[in-house]
This record gives sequence, structure tokens and C-alpha cells, in this order.
Amino acid sequence: MAADSVGIPGFRATVLTLYPEMFPGHLGHSLAGKALARGDWSLDALQIRDFAEDRHRTVDDTPAGGGAGMVLRPDVLARAIDHVATDDTRPRLLMSPRGRPLTQARVRALSAGPGVVIVCGRFEGVDQRVIDARDLEEVSIGDYILSGGEPAALTLLDAVVRILPGVMGNALSGVHESFEGGLLEHPHYTRPQSFEGREIPTVLTSGHHGAIEAWRRSEAERLTAERRPDLLSSQPVTK
Repeated sequence: MAADSVGIPGFRATVLTLYPEMFPGHLGHSLAGKALARGDWSLDALQIRDFAEDRHRTVDDTPAGGGAGMVLRPDVLARAIDHVATDDTRPRLLMSPRGRPLTQARVRALSAGPGVVIVCGRFEGVDQRVIDARDLEEVSIGDYILSGGEPAALTLLDAVVRILPGVMGNALSGVHESFEGGLLEHPHYTRPQSFEGREIPTVLTSGHHGAIEAWRRSEAERLTAERRPDLLSSQPVTK
């Protein structure tokens, strides 16, 4: 278990999966990996199959009512969840394409909590009874289908871990990013001043901080209107 400098447990992530070798994946590198090594957060990946009770370690069965594919058994998954989450206040998440879309606001809320328990589905899905009985919150990272919940779990954890205190070298790095203020992020530029005939916008080298902030806000609104107009409904648009 990870702990901070005063001994209080840090952000704890427990993943229930049929492929624990997929973790920590890319989270073992860069800033997230350094934070993991420091103990700023912890990650345990548990094999769901370990909680099967037959000699073949069976975790799935045919869908009731017929149909293609297989369904993850409720009894096996319930034992796995109970092993890690009894009297545990962490949210229990099931990565699922039918779940509520993951937002930056939800990411912020999760980062402020004690951690998460994430269930990675496989096959055709998970028996609804264990979703209901173990109060699993279904979460989606987009309107598309993956081969399993593991890539989605890694994506969710990436979003959460990067904004944990101390993970980013400059805490302000995450303030002006896409979705943080309900808008897409403004364009960025750096040296050289001229690149293939394209110049850095003059306002960015003017030294006039008020003008720079106004330009960035205007550009963020422009890009959002072009690419994600659905985000503008709750935004006060500047003139």
C-alpha cells in the first residue's frame, strides 16, 4: 500500500481483471511511473480467475436466453470484489461502453478520493446481478467497443493519477487544459519564431499578459465551437 509522508494511505487503485499482466502498462513510465515508485499512489491487479472454485477455473458461461459469446459469472466476480472491497469506501467502477461517459469533472472527483476498485469486463459482458448486488458504477471512455476493459481502466487511471498532488512537476500544467474550464484547449507555440513560413501569433510575444489571456480564451472558444459545440451550452462566451 502506498502512503504519503505522514503515513496516511495515498490513492489506491485495485483492478480486477483476467489479464493482470497488462498492468501497470504505460502507467509504469514517465510521471505516473515515478509517482508509483515514490508511493504517491498504489496499484494492485488481481486475477479474477483466482476466485473460480472449479478445477478448470471457469469464469464465464453462456448467456441466458441464448445468443453469441459468453458472460462473466456473477458468483466468481462477486467473490473477487468481496475479497478487496468489503468495508471499503472506494468507488467500484465497471468499465463498460454503456456506462456514463467519463468527464474531467468525474476524474477530479475520483482524484480527491481514497482510490478506486475497477472491474475490467471481457466476453459479451457481466451478469447484471453482480452489477446490481455490488453497486458497480458503469463508466465509459467513449462510444466504441474495445476487446476488454483493461485499456479503458488504464485510460481512466492515467487521467486520475496525473492530477494527484505532486505528480505533475508544475501544478499549473493542468489548469488550462482541454475540458478543465469546459472548453477545448487553445493552440500552443514555441521556438523557432518562424516555421516553414508560419509565424508565432504576435500577441504571444507581446509581453501583454491580459491580451495573451484574452487571445487564449478566444481561441479556446473558437476551437470548441468548431469541434465540440456541445460543450458551449454552459459557457459564458466572451465578446
